Amino acid sequence: MAGSRKLPTRDELRTWREFVETTEALRTVLAARLSSDTGLSPGDYVVLLALSEAEGARLRSSELAAAVGWERSRLSHHLGRMERRGLIRREDCPTDSRGAEIVLDAAGAAAFRAATVPHLGAVRELFVDALTPEQLAAAGEIAAALRKHLDLSPPADRT
Repeated sequence: MAGSRKLPTRDELRTWREFVETTEALRTVLAARLSSDTGLSPGDYVVLLALSEAEGARLRSSELAAAVGWERSRLSHHLGRMERRGLIRREDCPTDSRGAEIVLDAAGAAAFRAATVPHLGAVRELFVDALTPEQLAAAGEIAAALRKHLDLSPPADRT
């Protein structure tokens, strides 16, 4: 029962807020840099990354949704915007008449390649260079522990 669980202490809450607020600030600055440097949104970049890593630069929409961690409706709307910009295209799935495959277009591949160096440079500048090697290793360990904990949590607890 949730009511019987111990609540975070003041210090624990301060750490939590610092973590959440700093993470959000970092994401905001990285998103602004990505957009100004490349014209891509973080959503564009994550979709292009998943497609660039996929066999034949194509994925079924359900596989792409799982790969980027989005609900299918959110992905569908975003893909519509990317398709209008010529970054991706949708094709009928040859093995399932109900499904569609999302394909990385040449313009999308070029946009992704052009965005990679500036984006990774911003990640280095804003994240990696701000930490000592020990802090960076600890951040990786913390992220892995949180991910493992979330993966082990029952779905009802993920609200």
